[in-house]
Amino acid sequence: MGELLAFALTSFSAVFFVVDPFAAIPIFLAMTAGNSPEQRRATALRAAATVVATLLLFALAGGLIFRMFGISIGAFRVAGGLLLFLMAVDMMRAHPSPTRSSAAEVAEGQEKSEPGIVPLGLPMLAGPGAIATVSVLMSSARASLAKAAIVLSSVLATALITYVVLRSATRLERALRTTGLNVLNRVMGLILAAVAVQFVAMGVQELFPQIARVPG
Repeated sequence: MGELLAFALTSFSAVFFVVDPFAAIPIFLAMTAGNSPEQRRATALRAAATVVATLLLFALAGGLIFRMFGISIGAFRVAGGLLLFLMAVDMMRAHPSPTRSSAAEVAEGQEKSEPGIVPLGLPMLAGPGAIATVSVLMSSARASLAKAAIVLSSVLATALITYVVLRSATRLERALRTTGLNVLNRVMGLILAAVAVQFVAMGVQELFPQIARVPG
């Protein structure tokens, strides 16, 4: 039970912090400027639905993709951990991460009549870091149905919170302001950095199992 609880906390925190809907608030407001509240809610719903569809797809098909390209789980853990660490550093510096989205993608989204799917849902929210995270977590679940259910539940919970956050973006921006959002992102970035280091450590142990057997 304790192992499942620890895995649940790690899974949810990793998925939620890498999706990071709070960081998307300013971009969401810019892309939906001039829209009615109903249009903003619809855009938030499409963005959350895109997060669910994308992350569930890679969570369920990640193992097949690894086998197709001959990628070991250990190698993907290390690569995913390094990517998450880069994103975490940008979050702690309160800078938009180029691994999440580029300035050109943000500008393109402002020109689209419906940016909820692209670029807001993909790649800003369900970007490379989030895809790598759910793939690594599902590989950790292995044959455990309980752990697999935890990962899938973490994706669904994150998408639901993302919808609520984006739907309330105007009120949250007024309440937290830029400083509050930056402080929140820095705290989330610190936790994400710890998760990234854990991913890398687990990957290194799988790539070099003799490290785990070093006598104490």
